[in-house]
Amino acid sequence: MNEYIERIHQVTTYIEAHISEKLTLDKLAAVSNFSKYHFSRVFTAVVGITPAAYIVNERLKLAVRYLRETDKSMLEISLLCGYESVSHFNASFKKQFDMTPGKLRKILHEGRVVQDSKISQFIRNITKEQWNPPRYDQKEGNHFLRRIWNMNISVTQLPPLEVAYVRHVGSYLETYHAWQKLGQWAHEHQLYPPEQYFIGISLDDPNTTEELACRYDACVTLPAQFIKQADAVVQFKQLPGGLYGKYVFYDTLDKFAIAYQSVFGQWLPNSEYEPDDRDCLEFCMNDPSIDPEGKAKVDLYIPIRKRA
Repeated sequence: MNEYIERIHQVTTYIEAHISEKLTLDKLAAVSNFSKYHFSRVFTAVVGITPAAYIVNERLKLAVRYLRETDKSMLEISLLCGYESVSHFNASFKKQFDMTPGKLRKILHEGRVVQDSKISQFIRNITKEQWNPPRYDQKEGNHFLRRIWNMNISVTQLPPLEVAYVRHVGSYLETYHAWQKLGQWAHEHQLYPPEQYFIGISLDDPNTTEELACRYDACVTLPAQFIKQADAVVQFKQLPGGLYGKYVFYDTLDKFAIAYQSVFGQWLPNSEYEPDDRDCLEFCMNDPSIDPEGKAKVDLYIPIRKRA
């Protein structure tokens, strides 16, 4: 865990030192030396908020200091805090605090008390530590949680898998559209469990990608003798094999995002592995609609590699 914290701390230090610059996820992932495909999940699990939210907080924290302690113009402050224009700065500030930076400066310079709870709390906490990484190994009583993770996550090798897939672009809440199309195609070609697996791949992190831009592939594995033919419904590709951490999830789907966060924020930092540059694979092991408790059983495969 300490290594993960140190690597994320390098990122937060970099953000603070380069706050006036354009900060991209690719650049921050490079600073952390985590895979760019999984950096956001690791950062969010350790810090508690997304990289984008953290950057906004740091920029606004600096802006409040400038408003309170200097007479710099709004243009100067906006540029120093990494905003491309005064209008962008004003919009971000107002969205966060329900007031313009000009109004806050006027209140502060007049020595009045800031009544708004959002900005007043923000000012009170402005010098406090912004994040406290969660740890489950700090207390002796939490050894039980460690045993739970050890029982539920196993390290395994997967071979390369040939799949047919239907891509969905949009909210992850509507991926059933892709599954319906794929299910009909699979039925026509007599591709059924347990011989074949149905696999979901969430290609984007919804914390960093607009909801309607998220990509998701609904896949079915293909037998070795399957003859691929051009099709208007499905496409074909090979999923890379390799080392994966396998977590067996069995619960309602609304809790699946928590499983992702827990694996990246709890198990990985306390293991000897780190996320690799491959997609997470969600093997669908049952049909929740006919499960007695309405739960989904998903074998979640997290791509991993040994830490250097």
